[in-house]
Amino acid sequence: MSGARRGQGRVDRRRRLRRDEHLRSPDFFNAQEFPEITFESTRVEAIDEDSSRVFGNLTMHGVTREIKLEVAIQGTDIDPWGNTRAGLEVVGKLKRSDFDMQFNQALGSGNMLVGDKVGVSLDISAVLQS
Repeated sequence: MSGARRGQGRVDRRRRLRRDEHLRSPDFFNAQEFPEITFESTRVEAIDEDSSRVFGNLTMHGVTREIKLEVAIQGTDIDPWGNTRAGLEVVGKLKRSDFDMQFNQALGSGNMLVGDKVGVSLDISAVLQS
C-alpha cells in the first residue's frame, strides 16, 4: 500500500479569516487602537558591495524599539517606465514581548502556543531616486 493520500486542494477560508481577525484583536496587534506599524531607519552600516545592516525604530502596538535588519541587494534593472529599480531581501528578528504583545496559551505538552521570537522577512522592489 502506498503512503500517498488524495485530498481536495482547497483552503478553509473561514479558518484563515478567524485567524486574521484574532491577529487584529487586542490579543495581538490591537489594530483598532494601533492601526499602523511604522519603521524609520536611523543608520545604515555597509557590510560589502551587496549587503548592509539597517538600524531603525519600529513602532508597533504603541511601543517603539530599535531593531536591526540585514539587507541584501538582489539586483538592479531598469523598469518599463525608465526607473532604476532595486530588488532587496530584508531579514531580522524581534521579540513580541518587547512590543507589549503578551497573549499566549499553554498546550497539553506544557509548551506555549505562540513563541516570543518572531522572524521578519521582506522582499522589496524599490525605485532608486535620481
